[in-house]
Amino acid sequence: MQILYPQLKPSKRHQVKVAGKHELYVDEAGSVHGIPILFVHGGPGGACDASSRRYYDPAVYRIITFDQRGCGRSTPHGEFENNTTQDLISDIEVIRELLGVDRWVLFGGSWGSTLSLLYAQAFPARVLALILRGIFLCRQCDFDWLYKDGTRRVFPDYWEEFVNHIPEAERDDLMKAYYERLTGDDELARMGAAKHWSAWEGSCSKLRPSPEALASFTNPHNALALARLEIHYFMSKGFIDENHILDNMHLIRDIPGRIVHGRYDMVCPLDNALALHNHWPAAELHIVRESGHSASEPGTVDALIRATKDIAKKLEDLN
Repeated sequence: MQILYPQLKPSKRHQVKVAGKHELYVDEAGSVHGIPILFVHGGPGGACDASSRRYYDPAVYRIITFDQRGCGRSTPHGEFENNTTQDLISDIEVIRELLGVDRWVLFGGSWGSTLSLLYAQAFPARVLALILRGIFLCRQCDFDWLYKDGTRRVFPDYWEEFVNHIPEAERDDLMKAYYERLTGDDELARMGAAKHWSAWEGSCSKLRPSPEALASFTNPHNALALARLEIHYFMSKGFIDENHILDNMHLIRDIPGRIVHGRYDMVCPLDNALALHNHWPAAELHIVRESGHSASEPGTVDALIRATKDIAKKLEDLN
């Protein structure tokens, strides 16, 4: 069983000004001359942290992590303006050019898998390989699964807490009801909605309940960015057309990839990964037998580290 590499401090930090009011936090670690790999975090509205640098051999990889617009250490916090999927794709290109990277590996989970695939489809010549976990294809059925009639059947107790925050008269459209609270002027209502929204996702993210994970999701700073940016993106269907990712997989069908997905993922069910694999012949699918959605579950950690080792070996053999 593979375990995370030891803690690794960044060797460089950058504050990168991009369009609008936004400034991105970016850091680098590992080998300056290693294979460039970009960690693409989930959410939208998550962030990178110390563990984001621990899935790769620092002697082999040049590890780059960043916080997407409006979250983590990027500023302004929770900002909607100039914050779309297309903006985030452009930001990744800005980072690549700033750091002098020709081609790189993308390592993304959940929403990070969505964004990695969209970036690769926009800039296929810049991508060496993709390592993706907890696939989220950003289709209407995927939103419905989590916020209407899927996950709630597995976690009805957590669903009650999520639903009961909204008056009964508004429960026919929970996303709209949460959107109104998360974008309103009432600060207390905004924070209450953020905590309930984030707690729902955090409670369902692991196969085994984790008070530590839930505490991280509901931390006020984390919860506000996650809830506001998720609702902003999800109400706009990810700013992409329905089934956009699968319809455009021909653009990257020959890029090497590894898909890692927990069999018991209740946030992004396994059919996302199977559908993607069926459209991507150059990718391998690894279903983790005893894992849910979280990247930190032991079986998923093992599969992801094996993936970074295998991809490094494959790229070495190609050269």
